[in-house]
Amino acid sequence: MSVYIRPLRVSDAVPMASLLNNKKIWDNLRDYIPHPYQVDDASFFIHLTSTETPTKTFAIVADDAFCGVIGLIPQQDVHRKTAEIGYWLGEPFWGQGIASQAVGLATQYGFEQLELLRIYAGVFAYNHASKRVLEKNGYQLEGIARKALMKNNQVWDEYRYAIVQE
Repeated sequence: MSVYIRPLRVSDAVPMASLLNNKKIWDNLRDYIPHPYQVDDASFFIHLTSTETPTKTFAIVADDAFCGVIGLIPQQDVHRKTAEIGYWLGEPFWGQGIASQAVGLATQYGFEQLELLRIYAGVFAYNHASKRVLEKNGYQLEGIARKALMKNNQVWDEYRYAIVQE
């Protein structure tokens, strides 16, 4: 299977909305992402990311099918050589190794093109698949922030993973 990442396109709005309008995915994302998720939401997001220079938000594509989104969020001030990685993958594409490949590609891009020294991710305690994706890519568990997250009116621990440029 051929997996790659590329900048988002206007034509991604419909498949993005179709895939992301899924509570199973939303349950693992931050609350600022609307649910239900509509084409207008996707169009707004794509427009917002189109101004990034350099590009930091990408479509995840497998065998020429839009599968999800991955991005690097640069930090500021003394953390300016660090970024947070975030990603989601449409349910029809789960369990095929696509997310693992996409995280590897985005991590490599972050280190080589953005000249980052550190990339981290915060993961909901119950999101075991995301933990495995990060671990497969060399991310290490740095700690668990107890009762750090509120999702669906429940309190959860956050697992913090990171990788550093060697």
